Amino acid sequence: MAVKNLYVGNLPYGLTNDTLRELFEEAGEVQSANVILDRETQRGRGFGFVTMATSEGFDAALKTLNGREIEGRPMMVKEAHERGAPPPRAPRSYDQDSRDTSAPRGRDY
Repeated sequence: MAVKNLYVGNLPYGLTNDTLRELFEEAGEVQSANVILDRETQRGRGFGFVTMATSEGFDAALKTLNGREIEGRPMMVKEAHERGAPPPRAPRSYDQDSRDTSAPRGRDY
């Protein structure tokens, strides 16, 4: 499995790259940890990205760090997706051919 990036949301605005790295090192070796900064204020924007060195570390970080409170805020940890690419969608739970198409669409005037 190729090493994947993690999206980390709901971070305290004062969190640094070093602190983020230390948090994720509990789950395994960290390749990189970056808090995204506001261009004007240079303060954190409340999210960042972490790349774990191994797939085991990636899995452990997802399981153990998602929901952990940091300065009273529960961290959100999930797999990152490519910028501009939509996140993966869950499969539909119904058969599209079995939809009721006899109902009128739009407003009845």
